[in-house]
Amino acid sequence: MLSHKARYALRAMVELAREPSGQVTSGELALRADAPRKFLEAILLELARRHIVTSKRGKFGGYVLTRPAVEISFAEIIRAVDGPLALAPCVSKTAFRKCDDCPDLHACTIRQALMRARDATADVLEHYSLSEAAAQPETM
Repeated sequence: MLSHKARYALRAMVELAREPSGQVTSGELALRADAPRKFLEAILLELARRHIVTSKRGKFGGYVLTRPAVEISFAEIIRAVDGPLALAPCVSKTAFRKCDDCPDLHACTIRQALMRARDATADVLEHYSLSEAAAQPETM
């Protein structure tokens, strides 16, 4: 399940991608993404640490994308704020570890299904960019 943190991050980044000037303040992004401002500011700091956005200080400051929106996938944003896309650590490509309650990784009866779910999810999210989402009509 997608966390509130990831949903706020995705909505804010789509709004940033939609902005003609390319720059939006955290307060304005919070309004547009319908996200709590302080929570979104913490998310934006994490996205800045991951080089997805950068901040510009001053009276006319705000946040900007570090790359064109077409180059930033939903998967990249979700991984930045929530971690791996996998449903279990034993099928994660980026944070693999054996599940705590699993006696035998190779005999696990559910691992194959979880790997398929991970692959399907990653395939969709890796190929869906901010520019595609920004091109969708607003529904408010």
